[in-house]
Amino acid sequence: MTELIAGIEIPETEAVAEATRLVQVTTSPLIYHHSRRVFLFGVMHARRLGLEPDPELLYLAAMFHDTGLLRPFSEAEQRFEVDGADHARSFLLEHGFTAPAADAVWSAIALHTTPGIPGRMGPEIAVTHFGVLTDAVGFALGELDRGQVEEVTATHPRGDFKHEFLQAFLEGLKYRPDTTNGTVNSDVLEHFVPGFQRTTMIERVTESPWLT
Repeated sequence: MTELIAGIEIPETEAVAEATRLVQVTTSPLIYHHSRRVFLFGVMHARRLGLEPDPELLYLAAMFHDTGLLRPFSEAEQRFEVDGADHARSFLLEHGFTAPAADAVWSAIALHTTPGIPGRMGPEIAVTHFGVLTDAVGFALGELDRGQVEEVTATHPRGDFKHEFLQAFLEGLKYRPDTTNGTVNSDVLEHFVPGFQRTTMIERVTESPWLT
């Protein structure tokens, strides 16, 4: 039976079912519900903007987009977005997707916290970004159908999302602070970690080995 939430169909494929199970058992309820909301809000934005992302690829991008915050996904010393993107690409290739499809999902995840760029790219990349922004900071929330939004949050409750989401970022980043350089993620460490100081572009230029 097709799963329908706020008039949006959850794709019925083996990869979708496996990704859903994997995220449920290896992450947390916070990440699971957030990721599903990102997919649903992404579809709503796609409809609003006249975009046509591949539903299965969009779902997989949404489900994997924050997995790099949590072990076993975050063993690599790299940006959590890239870590999650790497695992997602491996997952897609192992499940028989084409390289371009896997690359689209990789880009959607790797760029999902990057301002100004993903919204100008392919539909899966753009609406993953918009879905993340809506759930995290309320982007264009007033432009989405209120009834649909309420049904999404009834099915996948936010709970104490603001507090728990920031704590999840802190836990996922505090042991690899250098990976946050030049990203919005450094905001989290600067707020929560006593004594943390981000490396600025000014410091990187002025302290480079060049004499002038």
